[in-house]
Amino acid sequence: MSTQQSTTDLSSAQHGLRLHNSHQRTTVPFTPDDAANVRIYFCGPTVYDRVHLGNLRSMLSADILVRLLRALYPRVTYVRNITDIDDKIIQRAQENGEDIANLTGRTTQDFHDDLAALNILPPTIEPKATQHIPAMLEMIGRLIAQGHAYEADGHVLFDVTSFPGYGALSGRSLEDMLAGARVEVAGYKRNPGDFVLWKPSNEDEPGWDSPYGRGRPGWHIECSAMAERYLGESFDIHGGGNDLLFPHHENERAQSLCCYPHSHFARHWVHTGMLLSGGEKMSKSLGNFHTIHEVLERTPAEALRLLFLGSHYRSTLDFTWEKLDEARRIMDRFYRALEKTPPTGAETVPADMLDALCDDLNTPLALSVLHRHADAALEGQQEAANLLLAGGQLLGLFSMSPADWFQGGTELDPAAIEALIEKRLAARKARDFALADQIRNDLAEKGILLEDGPAGTTWRKG
Repeated sequence: MSTQQSTTDLSSAQHGLRLHNSHQRTTVPFTPDDAANVRIYFCGPTVYDRVHLGNLRSMLSADILVRLLRALYPRVTYVRNITDIDDKIIQRAQENGEDIANLTGRTTQDFHDDLAALNILPPTIEPKATQHIPAMLEMIGRLIAQGHAYEADGHVLFDVTSFPGYGALSGRSLEDMLAGARVEVAGYKRNPGDFVLWKPSNEDEPGWDSPYGRGRPGWHIECSAMAERYLGESFDIHGGGNDLLFPHHENERAQSLCCYPHSHFARHWVHTGMLLSGGEKMSKSLGNFHTIHEVLERTPAEALRLLFLGSHYRSTLDFTWEKLDEARRIMDRFYRALEKTPPTGAETVPADMLDALCDDLNTPLALSVLHRHADAALEGQQEAANLLLAGGQLLGLFSMSPADWFQGGTELDPAAIEALIEKRLAARKARDFALADQIRNDLAEKGILLEDGPAGTTWRKG
């Protein structure tokens, strides 16, 4: 079986990158404002608890996109924010009897730990909302001055009727949205769809002094202000989960374009599909809600990463433990191929794999390229092993050696396992096969599989 596949200089593929633009509702060529510095913003977490698998899908899609862009362009500025002021945060801190700074500091570190375990690269800049209140107030002031926002009952609200393009991103008609608004809308709003830019804070709630009284920002203005601060009035890509398309991204776009009317804000909008769990929407009430931390306690991180890469980022992904087990078996096979034929040096990413990723991040097709090279590497083809490693690493896989993959993360110390293997060998020599079988079975119950061969007995995780 030959694996002679054309490889390509990554930079030569720049003009072939195509991304689905949610605003245009079609897949279009990607052309950055400045090819010397591609600028991208993804919405980060609201840090009041452990991050769940639904959040992970957006973070992983951003990671693949950024890895690809960094391979194609000389510089990528990637901003992913931390929302550390929000009503959910205030409520959780009160429930815990915990200081808000302690809560957000702890959960932010948990978030970083989870993503590091999954080999998700950190952003270039990770701004926190609480550190950018002055920038938010400056934007709010501009919106009021330009007639797009108004003060009412201690709040500042954005007037959605002042922006003719409102609803264009999500494909919703303003008339339909206003007609369908609930009748119990706050009485101080001019229109039911108007959204909060600034809200008053009670004495027991965090707040900042402002021209509108002591208060705190609305969610949407936070991202607009941080995006402008680090990427400018216009930038290339804005992304997040499709649950953010409306109202969060619609409102971001409206207030930013009104604040900076000569800008285009984000040129491309990238949204990831829904995550189900066992065929149903993930929720705590159904008992199918899983945090990243919980899942990583049961399986290697690269297996979870592979499971997500096996579905296109815009499709609906149904998480099950059975699918996760299958992803782990696939990773076993990939690592077995690298163990069978150790890579000898750097290799250019396979051209057909790069083509797949440049076609709107088609990771399932990219993985099929890895499978083909794994087949050949298992047959001892050296070039295939090199290509397998290079392609996998572009996807954020193969961050460890085969030995670490097969033997790492066990409850037993490797030295203790080796000692049991020696004890089993002695039992076999003494023809105490019952003891030898008991040692094998005991290790198997702990997830350690023994493999006897001409060179002796080796072990790996099951």
